[in-house]
Amino acid sequence: MRVLVVEDEERIREYLATHLRKQGYAVDCAADGEAALQLARQVSYDVVTLDILLPKVNGYEVCRILRDEGATVPILMLTAKDGEYDEADALDMGADDFLRKPFSLVVLDARLRSLIRRRVGERTKTLVAGDLALDPRTRKVVRAGEVISLTPREYALLEYLMYGKGRVFSKDQILEHVWGRDHPLSDNVVEVYVGYVRKKVDASHANKLIETVRGVGYRMRDV
Repeated sequence: MRVLVVEDEERIREYLATHLRKQGYAVDCAADGEAALQLARQVSYDVVTLDILLPKVNGYEVCRILRDEGATVPILMLTAKDGEYDEADALDMGADDFLRKPFSLVVLDARLRSLIRRRVGERTKTLVAGDLALDPRTRKVVRAGEVISLTPREYALLEYLMYGKGRVFSKDQILEHVWGRDHPLSDNVVEVYVGYVRKKVDASHANKLIETVRGVGYRMRDV
């Protein structure tokens, strides 16, 4: 799952990004409204966290512009402002939810999961490749009747491959989607995590679903 964090205060922005990456999200960041609009127009995010008091273009306007342009990405507004009219304005502009600072990370995670479940429910049901099934709503992964336990990052990688079943994804594409644009990692981490996922998903099965396409990348087979 891919998140855009829009926050002008660097300390808060990095704090949120670090936390969300630990939860397995791919995270991109923007420090002002113009940068947020540019990224949101270029990338298909699963959810956006959007501060209201931003330089250049404020959060209300960012939300309004995205909705006017037809964007349906869930938007969680975050603000230090206190008042029911601020919440009402955010929702009227098209925000899906509203959270006041300071907030608990436990509550933030729950709000994001709720918004993503809603979006996933609209977009798809259980993903299937051969005898492997992944339910994005519950994050449950089962192969041949056996439940598979994955770390958040392993799950994100497997989910990405299954959404694009049959397509070949390069290491760079996987890095950007699973870790985000701002990651400091080399593409070797993709090989490592593909290896982790293969051990859990393919190792005990004769029919291997995750295929290496030499010189190109990786593909989820449907056999």
